[in-house]
Amino acid sequence: MSRAAVPGLPSRHPIGEQLPALYAEDDFAQRFTAGLDTVLAPVFTTLDNLPSYFDPRLAPADFLSWLASWVGGIDDPRWPTGLRREAVARAVELHRRRGTRRGLTEALRLVLGVSAEVSGDGGATWSRTAGADLPPPPADEVLIRVWPHREGAAYAVDADRVRALVRTLCPVHTVCRVEVLPGPPGGEGR
Repeated sequence: MSRAAVPGLPSRHPIGEQLPALYAEDDFAQRFTAGLDTVLAPVFTTLDNLPSYFDPRLAPADFLSWLASWVGGIDDPRWPTGLRREAVARAVELHRRRGTRRGLTEALRLVLGVSAEVSGDGGATWSRTAGADLPPPPADEVLIRVWPHREGAAYAVDADRVRALVRTLCPVHTVCRVEVLPGPPGGEGR
């Protein structure tokens, strides 16, 4: 990420116009300050538009990785720019839901474009009544079933990418198993 000289970018505050009258007609002073204007114009443009740099939907594409690092978001320069912007914009929301069923299904849909169903709870049990016997232990495994969000060969599910994302999003103590389905479970509508 760098903000450098942009050929032809005019300065909103030309230095030559701010010089004392003695230098207003001096050709050398005007050419010299015009060279400085070329260097400073991107700085002024960046500062004038600074709030846009902090909005992932407006920031320059080369700034997205840096924004993602600020909020702990997932960013992959190989993704389309629109997806990268959305992933950074929703990073805080997804962190709030990290480790939950909803967080996992939303992240899978956002990042990989797949629909998902999560069953199991990783072995957690509880009771509403103090001192009561615990319910029977649940399965120690969480099952994540994924299928293409849309139909067609272009929307095929990449099982390796799904497993990699699930590994990063599931709690460490949880055993997660991924199943890739050709469509929604039970032939349900989307």
